[in-house]
Amino acid sequence: MRVDKFLKISRLIKRRSVAHDACEEARISVNGKEAKPGKDVGPGDVITIRFASSEISVRVLSTPEHVTKDGASELYEVING
Repeated sequence: MRVDKFLKISRLIKRRSVAHDACEEARISVNGKEAKPGKDVGPGDVITIRFASSEISVRVLSTPEHVTKDGASELYEVING
């Protein structure tokens, strides 16, 4: 699954366009490397998101195509942040 789509369906970022822009601005990294919006992610990958004054890292647990709002937090585990 594309990293911008994962960030949206997991609700780590509210809109896919915002996730896309964050990737373009080099604020998203996957496994320690800057990620373009089309970068594929899967279970076990670590995504780091840099916000204005903070940073969060999460480990991808699953990448289903559709998920409910209540199930979104089960797609990842927070490593730090």
